[in-house]
This record gives sequence, C-alpha cells and structure tokens, in this order.
Amino acid sequence: MSNTTDASVDKNATVDANDSTSIDTQQNSRRKFLKGGLLAAGGVAASSFAAPAVMAQSPIVIRMQTAWPSGDIWMDFAREYVDRVHEMSGGRLQIDLLPAGAVVGAFQLLDAVNDGILDAAHDVPVYWYGKHKAASLFGTGPVWGGDATNMLSWFYQGGGQEFYRELTEDILGLGVYGFFGFPMPAQPFGWFKEADVTSVEDVQGLKYRTVGLAADLMQEMGMSVTQLPGGEIVPAMERGVIDAFEFNNPSSDMRFGAQDVAKNYYLSSYHQASESFEFLFNKAFFDDLPEDLQAILKYAVEAASTSNTAAALDNYSRDLQVLQDEHGVSVQRTSSEILSAQLEAWDTLIVGLEEDEFMSRCMQSQREWAERVAYYEIMNKPDLTLAYEHFFPGKLKL
Repeated sequence: MSNTTDASVDKNATVDANDSTSIDTQQNSRRKFLKGGLLAAGGVAASSFAAPAVMAQSPIVIRMQTAWPSGDIWMDFAREYVDRVHEMSGGRLQIDLLPAGAVVGAFQLLDAVNDGILDAAHDVPVYWYGKHKAASLFGTGPVWGGDATNMLSWFYQGGGQEFYRELTEDILGLGVYGFFGFPMPAQPFGWFKEADVTSVEDVQGLKYRTVGLAADLMQEMGMSVTQLPGGEIVPAMERGVIDAFEFNNPSSDMRFGAQDVAKNYYLSSYHQASESFEFLFNKAFFDDLPEDLQAILKYAVEAASTSNTAAALDNYSRDLQVLQDEHGVSVQRTSSEILSAQLEAWDTLIVGLEEDEFMSRCMQSQREWAERVAYYEIMNKPDLTLAYEHFFPGKLKL
C-alpha cells in the first residue's frame, strides 16, 4: 500500500527535512505571532470598535503527521481528533493532517516533532523504540495482568506520565509533550501462511514481523523477527522476506490486504496487549499557544479516545466477519501453549530489562499498579464468556 497524502494536503505540505533555515524561520515567525497576535488584535479592536479580536485572527495551523497510510482506519481515528479540535476551538485551531511519508517516515516522527519539522504527530511510542527500549513500556511492554485501559489509567493516575516525561525530557533530551488516548484491544498473534500453528515448535524459525519489545519476545520464542512499518508488510510477505506478521487489528489488516497473502488469522496474544495512541507535540510550539488552546489540544485526546474506542469495536468486529465470510480467512484463538510460552519469554526478558535503572523503576511502578488495580478488575468482572455462550451457544472457538 502506498503512503500517499490525503486530498486535503496541499502542494506545499511536504517540507525538506534538511532545510533547517527555512524551518527555523517558519517556527520563529509562528511563535512571534502566537505571543503577540492576541494583544495586537485586541488593540486594534479596542481602538476601532471592530468585531472581537478573535474574529480578526487567522487560524493557527498545526502540521500533524501520522504514522499511518492514508487509507488506514487509524487515519480515520486521527481525523476524529482533528474534527474535535476544530469544533472545540471554534476554528481558531486548524490541523493539517498528513499521512505516513508525507514529510518523514513513520519511524522518524519523534525526531521531526522535536526538531520543529512538524508541530505534532499521531503515532505509537513503540515506533521510536530504537531511541530507547523504554519506549515500549508505554503500551507494548510486559503484560502484568491488566489490559490497555488498565495501562492508560496507570499513565494518567499511576505515575506513568511522569515516567514518560523523564524518559523524553531528562534521558533523551527532547522537547516534546505526549498525551495518550484510545486503549486498544489486544493485538492478535497475527497472520500465518501455514495453518495449525498451535505449539511453540510450530513457530520455531518462522520469519515474523512485529515491532518494539515484541520483537525481543518473539525472538526469545525462537522466531526470526523483522521490524517493518505497516505499509511494507504485504510486499515483504509477497517476496518471502517474512512468513507471518502482526500489525494491530482486523480493519487495518484487511485494508492493506493481509487476507491476500495469508489465510490463517490467530487472535489473542501477550506481545502487545496494552497499547494506546501517542499524540506528540513540539514543546516550544505548544507552550506558545494560549492556555485555552493548549487545553483543547490536551483534552480533545480524551474525547477522541472515547470516540475511537466505539469506532474500533464497531469496525473491528464487522471486518473480522467480512474476513471470514468473504475472504475465506480461518480465524482461530491462539493456543494456551503459545500464550504460556509468551509469558515465560517475558519473564526472561524482564530480567535483562531491569538492568536499566529507569526501566526497572518504571516496570516496578506498573507492577504495583497492576497488582492492586487489575486485582479489582478481575475479581469484579463477571465471566463474560459464560454469558456469551449462554445467549449465542456454539459460536466461540476456544
């Protein structure tokens, strides 16, 4: 699938990343406008009895690139955020939303936002795992017993946001802010050319695509792992570079043609079971905005998180049915043997990860949160499988 721009991207949208002089000039001009524009407009309004100052201003344009191809459902989810920001700001903020590759590659977004090449980005932190393995702890690390909602709650209420700030600002020296939203359903084990992948022996030596610490996890289980952006997966399968892969969900997978290169789809896995979107902003750009517009950008993440969740459950479930009924895909649940092997592999990886002082503290915080919060969730949640089988007997393949 090609990483082409949306129709909304104008011909001047793409910026040469090497043109630092042009970028600095643009950023400085914008910051001067943000700092002085309101006062200047207010002075004109007061002296001439014109319309309120806000009506005289041009919208502040935010250049936000995603890590997703233009046709991916996650671009639709990003647009839900954009729509909410536009409406909540009364048009004072306008987000120019760009797909993967419009300015930089999907794995280069953090640097582009930090350097001011982009004002903002919509991605997942595992995509900058190459800078520090701790990036994977913010959604694609060990599963301590909680799901993505549990992990997102840890980020906002359990100290995770401060760990994120420490990693990005103190350790990596970056000038970015990150907000998290949309606790994702657990990612499937993935797509396999071969059927009957039920034992650990069946995955030994398989060439497999994943990203972040999940790559280390699958290697621990004996797989040969390649880390690729989503748009490169199908071509890699067609060329035989990989034998199997995971991306994220039935809708995204179907849109980029997973069903054309594999017919065996295994749901349920511990490799990436607690991920959320990352909404990145250049710190200097964000700090120069009026406080009410900062609040809109921040809290629109929460609004889009709810909207994204509803859209995901609707689309993922419908597209899973389409994959089965119209494309002949065999959908199975990952075996208990493989799931248990994943947990054992996490045990091995955690020992090595704890050698890093920051990662050790971060994981300990997650453990303490999950021990208390996931205990409540698991003890309180009724057996939904029992209820489903009661009303829809014979449908589940467990």
